[in-house]
Amino acid sequence: MLACLLCHNIITTKFTLPWILSWQPVMRPVVCSVCWRQFVRIDRATACSKCGRAQKRPQPCTDCQRWPEIGPFHNEALFEYNDAMHDYFQRYKFQGDYQLRQVFAKIMQQAVVQRCAEICLVVPVTPTTLQTRGFNQVAGWLAAPLAPGLMTQATAKSVPQSKKDRQARLRTPQPFKMAPNTILAGRRVLLVDDIYTTGRTMRHAATLLLENGAKSVTGLTLAR
Repeated sequence: MLACLLCHNIITTKFTLPWILSWQPVMRPVVCSVCWRQFVRIDRATACSKCGRAQKRPQPCTDCQRWPEIGPFHNEALFEYNDAMHDYFQRYKFQGDYQLRQVFAKIMQQAVVQRCAEICLVVPVTPTTLQTRGFNQVAGWLAAPLAPGLMTQATAKSVPQSKKDRQARLRTPQPFKMAPNTILAGRRVLLVDDIYTTGRTMRHAATLLLENGAKSVTGLTLAR
């Protein structure tokens, strides 16, 4: 029997007769239905067309209306950042429970495949963060090896983004640089990150990629 990765209760799986006769492989969930219902999916049909925020009509939200255009870029988010998602990131990202990558791994991998990009890049973390935490939380969801593409300019963050308020985030200078031998000319790039908050980090990265020849950049974040 398997235990839920979030609440540690035993997960019970019901097998129907048609499923048993189909000889399909067993795909056991890693999260129980009670915990899973706490995560809220964003309806892409009505989400903000620029950042993916949950709303009632598919138009640019008030935040996005204040951003200058940077070229062919938009972000798509899969889930709302609610209390359940906050708790998940506290355990996975900040407490370093690498096992929790499994909670959203399949969903993120499927989302990457569905977007059919020519190159998939992950927003990087600083070398110090990587050494301390032991992993890039976004790369943890994605099984396939990824080209480096982007690197951080600093070896360590003086103040983590999670500790900054909105205005401090918006004032952040360009934190990224291109990795050596990265070829983007005319290619559609999928840029994957964990959380879209103000959009400053994602837009910094997208701007740099577009300046270096990317045909378009689509952001993909687990949460908004």
